[in-house]
Amino acid sequence: MTAIDETRALTAQEQEWVDKFMDETTLFLGPDPEIMRDHAISARSDHEEIVLAAGVDRLQVERIRKRIAGALDEGYEMCEAQGAAPGAKWGDLTTAIYTAAGDVAYLSCHGVIAFSAILHHPIRYIMKYWKDEPTVGIHEGDGFIHNDARFGNIHNTDQSMIMPIIRDGQVIAWVAATIHEGENGACEPGGMPSGSETPFDDGLRMSPFKIVERGHLRRDLLTFLQHSVRDPKLQLADLKVKITAVRKIMERIDKVIDEVGVDTFVGALRTTVEDVDVEVRRRISELPDGTYRMDQFMDSTLKENILIKFACKITVKGDHMTIDLRGTGPEILNRAINSPLCSVKSMFMQAILAFWWPDLPRCTSAMSCIEIISDEGTWADASYDAPMGQSLQASFRGFSAMQAMYSRMSFSTPHKYSNVVANWFNQINTFLWGGITQHGDMVGNLCADLNGMPGGAKPFKDGEDAVSPLFCAMADTAEQEVMEEEVPFMQLVSKRLVRDNMGFGKFTGGMGYEMIVAAEGTPQWGFMTVTSGAKFSSIYGMYGGYGCGAYPLAMVKGTNVYEHIRRDNSKFDLSIEKVMNERPFEDGKYLTAHMGLQFDIAKDGELYMISQGAGGGYGDPLERDPVAVVRDAELGRISQKVAEDIFAVVYDPATFRLDVEGTTAARQAARQARLQRGKPFEEFCAEFVTPEPPAELLYYGSWGDVEEITATEFTIDGPKRVTAPLKQLPIIMVPDRREVKIAALEARIAELETKYGEDVQRLT
Repeated sequence: MTAIDETRALTAQEQEWVDKFMDETTLFLGPDPEIMRDHAISARSDHEEIVLAAGVDRLQVERIRKRIAGALDEGYEMCEAQGAAPGAKWGDLTTAIYTAAGDVAYLSCHGVIAFSAILHHPIRYIMKYWKDEPTVGIHEGDGFIHNDARFGNIHNTDQSMIMPIIRDGQVIAWVAATIHEGENGACEPGGMPSGSETPFDDGLRMSPFKIVERGHLRRDLLTFLQHSVRDPKLQLADLKVKITAVRKIMERIDKVIDEVGVDTFVGALRTTVEDVDVEVRRRISELPDGTYRMDQFMDSTLKENILIKFACKITVKGDHMTIDLRGTGPEILNRAINSPLCSVKSMFMQAILAFWWPDLPRCTSAMSCIEIISDEGTWADASYDAPMGQSLQASFRGFSAMQAMYSRMSFSTPHKYSNVVANWFNQINTFLWGGITQHGDMVGNLCADLNGMPGGAKPFKDGEDAVSPLFCAMADTAEQEVMEEEVPFMQLVSKRLVRDNMGFGKFTGGMGYEMIVAAEGTPQWGFMTVTSGAKFSSIYGMYGGYGCGAYPLAMVKGTNVYEHIRRDNSKFDLSIEKVMNERPFEDGKYLTAHMGLQFDIAKDGELYMISQGAGGGYGDPLERDPVAVVRDAELGRISQKVAEDIFAVVYDPATFRLDVEGTTAARQAARQARLQRGKPFEEFCAEFVTPEPPAELLYYGSWGDVEEITATEFTIDGPKRVTAPLKQLPIIMVPDRREVKIAALEARIAELETKYGEDVQRLT
């Protein structure tokens, strides 16, 4: 027998055989790590090199940009006007054009900027795996659909239609439309399941695949998708809307290409991408060198209360910026709050293009030169096997960290590209719903009220009340009356501002409104909420300003408020404050809970009550104009207690006349009290800083600026705290709440039996 020389290099023929064997026997194609962890713009193609070497006409490039922007806005408006999903109607969508390699060259002026940092992932995947795959390929008229966040999306409720622009058999660009569809067949209706415990609970997970072939919609795949969701009509309607919008954009682009030629068009796309990359490097170099930190925390898994850390550290040196996410808490493998890194990056991009440098074209290269350091296996950089139904919980905190830190980084720079803004509210405060409508249809989706996120205060102006979501400046909050034609519930209170619901400061953060809903006349209906921040503030203030409050869910179960109102219409005067304090429905059961409500079947007339949060305040509340404080009190925006305790303003509550002398004295006393409470920083740290979190706290993340991660592991003997490098931590899974409750009740029964067993036996 001849011995095999294992050190011998394979011949070209042998390597070809090995490659062919591996290609033909691949068991499973998952997300490509090289694609998914790379957010830098692609290297120039040979075509782009030739075009740019020949030179480009800058005026022509600008004309092409304007034509593209007009086409994209037209496509956006088509989706908004014709879309069936609530997300389409309220503007939670976008249209965009991409280079052949997938880099976003331009995004519609309206819509969700964060999508600009996402869709290069699936396009690169298509180009790498399907372009030369004989069973797939890329041809004129093809269209690829995709929604899986693991392959590049913010979350699975967004669906994209991606189509190539082909000339002479070569892909020269891509056009895409993305809509927040809502319903996607997840374990709970509405597409964002807080109850998700495995990736399979997240609903449809569409890796990029071809659903339009040479201009024809594939009915076999469409049928599969319609049978995978609760609302098959919605799936078909918005698929057609996206296809139509993309084709309309491509018609406009075709005319541009016919006028200027392929080379000029390709050069214009690449020039735009590279121009932004160069400009971002220049703007980073203007920032002071240094390291900036911003830690944030989530207070629940949406099923139980915990405290999990989102760590973010930015280092600037010259024209280089590094974002370091190490220290973030570990993924929890049976809870919905985990996020893929690409989703977090998309919200970094949202902060950069909406709040840092809003004058830049909306393209991938706005973040291309920024290095991001992250360890896979955290809840902000989750692994493939983690559920991600509520990935926005980590992603939105990434946005808030970026938004807040830019004000610190740019504070001393003479040139400002945008106003400093305290933190925008960053939670999804709305109702998701599902069930059978008054028309007999099975549906699932959500209310547009989440789009009323309040704005943060500026250094010279109060924040806007319930103005827009952090991810989409042009979004709408919709009219409930329109929804009531389609769904069997009313918003008995829709958009009433909640007193004292603001970030206090010299300039106050925007206020949020309350929402009270109740279903009626349906065989089965339910509500759910998907928000954190009921115990620990979601956002912070700035330079002495207060953050937002904590917002629980309130319910009145076991009653039918419609019947009460029909008997006595004075009971229609509803607010969360009044209902929960005065308890006007005597047969009702009044409940409060954190805002992670899993799908809850609602009987006719049962109340579900939540409110939007508040934008962060800016500056010391004791420096706020007393006249503005009294005006807020007179308008019912704040209570007298807040005016006196927070702003130290004295006024006559009957006439709302300012007491100038009383206010001066109150503020002087408040400042003196601060001085008496104050202590040197070292003394404060000695009292406040502890070597580890409180023993009873379920804490996840680094404790201080260390590499080790603290977590709570649940063992057969109960919760156990572990501290180790991330890769050495055990798999973190939280026990089922029902099993925990059953175990506690069984223990209580055993205790009582031990204590009273002999007496019970004697009596029986």
